[in-house]
Order: sequence, then structure tokens, then C-alpha cells
Amino acid sequence: MFLKFLGLTSCTLVTFTLLLIPAVVDGDSSRAIAQTSQLELNNLLLKGKQHVKEEDYDKALETYEQAATLDQKNPQIFSGIGYVQTLREDYGAAAVAYEQAIALAPNDPKLYYALGYSLGNAGENLSAAQAYEKAIELEPENIQNYLGLGVVLLREQEYDRAIQAYYRVLALAPDNEQAHKIISSVLIEQQRYPEAIKLLKTAVQKYPQLAELKLQLANTLLKQGNVSAGLQTLEAAKQTNPQNHLIYLQVGDILYQQGDLDTALSEYQQAARLRSDSIPAIEGMGKIYLAKQDYFKAIITFRRLTEMSPNNPSGYRNLGVALKARNRNPEAITAFNQALKLYKKQGNTQEADKVAALIDEVNDEQ
Repeated sequence: MFLKFLGLTSCTLVTFTLLLIPAVVDGDSSRAIAQTSQLELNNLLLKGKQHVKEEDYDKALETYEQAATLDQKNPQIFSGIGYVQTLREDYGAAAVAYEQAIALAPNDPKLYYALGYSLGNAGENLSAAQAYEKAIELEPENIQNYLGLGVVLLREQEYDRAIQAYYRVLALAPDNEQAHKIISSVLIEQQRYPEAIKLLKTAVQKYPQLAELKLQLANTLLKQGNVSAGLQTLEAAKQTNPQNHLIYLQVGDILYQQGDLDTALSEYQQAARLRSDSIPAIEGMGKIYLAKQDYFKAIITFRRLTEMSPNNPSGYRNLGVALKARNRNPEAITAFNQALKLYKKQGNTQEADKVAALIDEVNDEQ
């Protein structure tokens, strides 16, 4: 789940703003270009800037490439080409342009960051990591370099190195929410629960308003078997985030597993009130009605579930169970057949076999 943090937007384009408009050629280059060529070059740079502003990236690229033919020694022109290529989402071409810029300006950390971003988006994560590491070497105080490094390392499942990168973010910016979230998610996935709990407790104190961190902490405590502490964490989360349906949903799941059906039902109902389209909340209510043998309400609830989630086989299976309990066998067969079809479509042969057995059981009763 933590991979949702690894979307391409994780590496912001903020640092590219400095690379957006190639600078007017420097003095050394100017002296090497005839006056007429210099005027032409400056005009091209101004046109390129305008095309970018107008989001006409094809014309901007054409303009900057024309400028590059007039001055092959200006790294800012090539970084401008790279920037336009990222806007066009041609990340391979962007990387080539940034490599050309780096050859001319090998000590510019922003060029290495831009190269890492381009390579990462092109799927070359290990090469991107090398670029980010060079950016860090040149600009060790810039947390964007570490965030970019962490992203590409996670994609390559280099978890220890990624965690180290994010811890360096926290060393520079202790209040960085993104780093706290990602580190804790990775630690939980690696089952490093004590370390995750320690980090999450610190994060919860820093960001008491973030329900996501409390949910992570509660889940980690539960995975360690500390149900009491997990529930206490969730109850505390309700105080600061009373409108977050996920908190009530999680409490409902815990209480359902403990057999406290009435209280669990109240939690699921509150989750559904806060989020009427919450399929887990509706399903939880239905399962409790089944457990309490309130088949009439179970039928109503699971019918609603199948309408909300028509490709959810468990909804049809449980609907069939409730209908069968009310001796509405033809309807039960219809529901079971739909569940069987969906389980087979998913390739879930184990659940399909269970539903097939339920169908046989109903047929034997008729």
C-alpha cells in the first residue's frame, strides 16, 4: 500500500523552475559568436520562454534546439531542452539533454536532480539513484535530493537504502510528513514492528491531526498482538478526527473479530453514516446481521452491497446464504451462481468450490 507514495508526483518539479529558461549566453560564448548570431540566439531564447508559457511545448523544443545549434557550450540551453522534454513526458530524451548539460556543467546539483527525475520516470531507477546521489554530494542540504533517491530505491525494493535516505530527510527536516509516512509504511511491510511503532508514536505526537498515522500505529500494534493498545490508539484518533470513517471501520473490524457484535455493528453504522459508499462498512454490517441470524436485514444489506459493488463475489455469496436461511431457495441459487461466476472469473478456485458446494446443498433440499 505504501507504494501509493511513489507516484511520479513524489519528485516535485519545483527545482526545475530554475532550469526553465536558459540564460542568455555567457560572456565566453558571446565573444565567440558574431553580433548577428547573438541577437538571433537571444531572440530564440525569448521565443522559447514564451512558447513554454503558452504550453506550446513542441514549438518551445524546436526553438531551444535551434538555439543549441548556435551555441553548443551553454549548459542552460540543454537543461531547457530537458525541461521541455519532461513537460512533453519524453523522459528518455529529457535524460539525454540533461546529460549534455551536465557534461558542460558537471558541478550543478540541480542538473543531477533533473537527470534523476527523468531517468526515474523512464524506468531506469538504479541510474536515477546514481544521479540523485551525485546531487546529494554536491548539495547535501537539499531534502528534495533525498526524497527523489528514496522514491527510486523503493521501486527497486532497496528498502534499507531507501529508509536511510528518508531518515536523512528527517535529520534535515524533522517535521517532514512524507518521510514519516513512507518510512513507517516500509518498516511495517518488512515486519519491523518495534521500529515502526517507535517512529509512529513520534509522528503522532508531531501530527496529532493526521488520522492516517494513528491508523498505521493502531494496525502495527494489532499485528504485534497488542489489541488493547491498538483500540486505545483508535479511540484517541476519534477525538481528533471524528469525521474519518476509516477509524470507525477499523474499530468495527477489531470488535467483530473479538465477537462483540453489537458494538462492532455500531461502529460500522457510524462509518457508513460518514461515508455512505463505504463498501467495507456495508459488508461489515451484513456479516454481523448474518452472525446474529437477522437474515431479513442481512438480505437488505447484501442486496445494497451487490448494487454498489456488482463485481464483488462475496456480496452475492453472503446474499445467497441469507436467502437460503429464509428458505428463498430459487433466489439463493441465483445469487450463488453469480458469486460462482465471479469467483471463477477471478481465478479463485477455492472460493468457487465452496459456492458450488452451497449450490449443491440448496439443490438437495429441494
